Amino acid sequence: MNSTSSTFSRGYFIALTATVLWSFTGILISYLSKTYQLPSLVLAFWRDLFVSFGMVVGLLALSRARFQLGRGHWRFMVLYGLTLAVFNSMWTFSVQYNGAAVATVLAFSSPAMTAILSRLIFKEQFNRIKIISIVLSLIGTALVSGAANPSAWTLNPAGIIFGLLTGLFFAFYNLEGKSASDKFIDSWTALLYSFAIAAFFLFLFNIGANSFTHQTPLANLLWLGNSVSGWTILFLLGVVPTLGGFGLYTLSLRYLPPTVSNLIATLEPALTAIWAYFLLNEMLTGVQLVGSVCIFAGVILLRVRERPLPATVEAEMP
Repeated sequence: MNSTSSTFSRGYFIALTATVLWSFTGILISYLSKTYQLPSLVLAFWRDLFVSFGMVVGLLALSRARFQLGRGHWRFMVLYGLTLAVFNSMWTFSVQYNGAAVATVLAFSSPAMTAILSRLIFKEQFNRIKIISIVLSLIGTALVSGAANPSAWTLNPAGIIFGLLTGLFFAFYNLEGKSASDKFIDSWTALLYSFAIAAFFLFLFNIGANSFTHQTPLANLLWLGNSVSGWTILFLLGVVPTLGGFGLYTLSLRYLPPTVSNLIATLEPALTAIWAYFLLNEMLTGVQLVGSVCIFAGVILLRVRERPLPATVEAEMP
């Protein structure tokens, strides 16, 4: 009895620590965008590259066997990395246009979008609870993004679009994560190669963006120049909230059922909103708070009613 209680307590602490780390992702992205005017695609590229670097160092030290990926899985992994690259691009743009708090809440529309895509692609059956949770999430997304207000499409159309695309591509990323599990690809191996391939695609995105604006191909990649503080924050963004969050979240699954870990992860938008208020002077409006509650309620309903699968590891944060 005491041993079980101790195990669960350890799992709760680890999952909560992972969620706290994740909650700083939007804060650091917003700070870099506002303080250094760092282009979104450049930020996304370095973030994914630093995550890949951290994974390589970690696996070299702890588990070199995880570098191995079956030959038949490379095509899938390229698609997985491309999806992650687009998601990280949309996520960074969303933070830039919406602010850290709103962008993080909008990203949590992904469980409802995942459920809808599962219905369309895998013909998954919907029960009453799932339908209610989807409706709540979609209503909440409309309220938080301002999409329900016609004037918002004039004032901040890019923010609404990027916010919705963030949730959509994170839903694709989640489905591909489940597919990776079904293919028996180790979660750490998938994390390494998905971020490394995403960094490669983001490198190409940056070249394309610079060519479109008639700049030299690599004009913006060294945007931070000799700013030690800027590079330090960018490195910390990749290694601490992203890699640290994923690592601790995965570790928590040794002690907790996936449903419990997922529910703890739903605290992330609330924590981000708190940090955004104190650190960035961002504050949700009354309508956005109502929308946030709707999204959280929808996510919790989905998580409470889902049947945990021990072999499946599903991450909640971008």
